[in-house]
Parts: sequence; structure tokens; C-alpha cells
Amino acid sequence: MTRTDVGAPDGTRLAVYEWGNAAGPAVVLVHGFAQSHLCFEPQSRGALAERFRLVAYDMRGHGESDQPQEAAAYQGSRVWADDLAAVMAAKGLKQPVLVGWSMGGRVIRQYLINYGDAALAGVNFVASQVIEEPRLRGPGAPKPLPERLSLEEEIDLAIDFLDGCFGKKPSEAVFRRALGYNLRVPASVRRAIAGWSTPAPLTIDALRRMTVPVLITHGRRDTVVLPAAAEMAASTIAHARLSWFDDCGHSPFIEDAARFNDELAAFVTASQRP
Repeated sequence: MTRTDVGAPDGTRLAVYEWGNAAGPAVVLVHGFAQSHLCFEPQSRGALAERFRLVAYDMRGHGESDQPQEAAAYQGSRVWADDLAAVMAAKGLKQPVLVGWSMGGRVIRQYLINYGDAALAGVNFVASQVIEEPRLRGPGAPKPLPERLSLEEEIDLAIDFLDGCFGKKPSEAVFRRALGYNLRVPASVRRAIAGWSTPAPLTIDALRRMTVPVLITHGRRDTVVLPAAAEMAASTIAHARLSWFDDCGHSPFIEDAARFNDELAAFVTASQRP
């Protein structure tokens, strides 16, 4: 693994990581809310890294990236899109496949709204509420944070959220590590992100204009983002392929990493064809 720091347009420092075959097709892994690049270890430490150039970054406010204090730094109409574009430019990525898990899919959505898909080879939305619709949020979705929050309450909320992220529980070691990087994201950043939204019509228009291949991956047991969210996205993107993971919850790339990696590899390979 190599790490580099990339500056976003507003000066925020983003920690960027790379693994794998530098000569292979590029894949950008975009993590979810309160997560980090470490969630993609089932991908970065497996066979995918032998074939592809894997790039991930800690989103602003997460992991080892900067944590701006102003709420506006997390709520702009293009802040997340510009971060992703800055990473792609700094790494010199040509026609990458973007993989967005949960909030990561919303980041890719904002990229599509602002930049379109001309610079991409394909998009994989993973357990993501790409089109924001309140009824598509499940009981496992992050709870609103009160202004005053004790350390005990913050830890309990993080544990509850992580519990909801898995239909099939990971090992104790994986869960503990995930809890560690979840708690690295302060409550102020969580509140600011909770105030970020995108009008559904704007999203739908961007999705309908997509021409690159699209794979939508979703667990049928997802209680964070309900399966109906995947169906709505698939019905909006006429050429999208929907892949159901019947026994998985919100994290199919962890819960059934072998199948997920095989499907992603096939998708990336197919996306490289003229």
C-alpha cells in the first residue's frame, strides 16, 4: 500500500491510498458514512489487487483526512464531487470504475451531477440510497445526534449503527476495528453531514443521462438502506444491472467478499471493452 495526501479545492487535505497492479484498470473505492479506507480490506488484500489498480481515500471528516469545523464544508452542492475529482486528477486516473458504498454512492451521485460520466468507465452503487427518499431509510440508519452527547452515548450510538450494518456479523476483530474508525469521526462532523441532501429530481436527471455501465449491488437484509432504494435506482437507470445478495445486509462487500469481488472483477473487465 502507498499513501499520498491530496488537496481538495478548498484546501482540505485528503488521505489517499493505493494498492495493486499499477498497470491494471483503475477502481476507486468510496466508503460510507463514519467509515474509512480500512473497510475495503477484503478487496485490497485479495485477488482484486493482483489485477486492478485500487484507489481509496478517507472522505473529509473521516479517517486520516482533515476534519473542517464549518458545517458548510460538508453540505455544499459540489464539495464531495470536487473531492472525488481532485483524487482522480492527482492520481492520474483514466476512465476508472467508481465503487460507492452507502454514502459513497451519494458522493458519486454528486460527481455525476457536476461532472457527468464522460471520464468514467463504469459505476457500482453498493447498498446506497442514491435517490434520496425518506421512506427508503431503514431502522438501522444513523440516528439524529442531539446537540449534547456524552461519550457513553456516542459510543453506544456507534455500536448500534455498526450492528445495523451487517446482516451477517463479521469477526470480533473486524467489528472492533470498524468501531475504532467510526469513533474517529466526531459528532460535529456527523451532524453536519446529516444536514446534507440533494433534491431527488436533480439526481434522477443525472442518473438518466448516464451512458457508462452501471452495477447496483444490494443486500436483501439491509436495514440501513432498504432494498427498495436499489429498485428505484435500477428503474431510473435503464441499462443498470441489479445484483441481489439474499443473505447480506448493508455490507455485502464484507459479508460475502468472495462473491462481491468476483462480480466487481467481471464488471470492471467488461467496462474496459470498446
